[in-house]
Amino acid sequence: MTLWKGCWFFRGHCRAVRNVAARSLFQITVYDQESFQGKRMEFTSACPNIMECGFDNIRSLKVECGAWVGYEHTGFCGQQFILERGEYPRWDAWSGSNAYHIERLMSFRPVCSANHKESKITVFEKDNFIGRQWEISDDYPSLQAMGWANNEVGSMKIPCGAWVCYQYPGYRGYQYVLEADHHGGDYKHWREWGSHAQTSQIQSIRRIQQ
Repeated sequence: MTLWKGCWFFRGHCRAVRNVAARSLFQITVYDQESFQGKRMEFTSACPNIMECGFDNIRSLKVECGAWVGYEHTGFCGQQFILERGEYPRWDAWSGSNAYHIERLMSFRPVCSANHKESKITVFEKDNFIGRQWEISDDYPSLQAMGWANNEVGSMKIPCGAWVCYQYPGYRGYQYVLEADHHGGDYKHWREWGSHAQTSQIQSIRRIQQ
């Protein structure tokens, strides 16, 4: 077990952690059937491969504490799904606004830098922090409606907090979870947003709720 980005992380395998201190910060319960049925397991740290816990897939989940990001594939790869406090009885509860039919959720981890009250991000028109820039500290369901010139963002800097960016207005389409404690908060190219990133198109953005 190692301490990673302020969170306890088990490398190479997945385990539920029974730690009272950690539980006060992050806690998620996953189920192998919809509507919170079937096998269940509680976690307070990252899980890179749910199959190593005897699950073939996660079909429902409850987030009791903290913010998490789930991934389509093992090893924190594929499409990302932001998971904030609440209940998710089936796959479309976490990806229903995604516009892409993805029923798999195979790995997940805490979003350790989430801080809704103190979050800032600067978006740039082009790669490598070049061109027009705009500092944001609030949620925007449409960047274009607020004056951003086009539907693409070339690069981003995050000095504090964590954000989820969406491909389309209204918080729809691909989700990209971007954090101050990843890449040093500097995302100089859209390919750094995630393994599933295929375009620089970003049209809505919001702070992650902790």
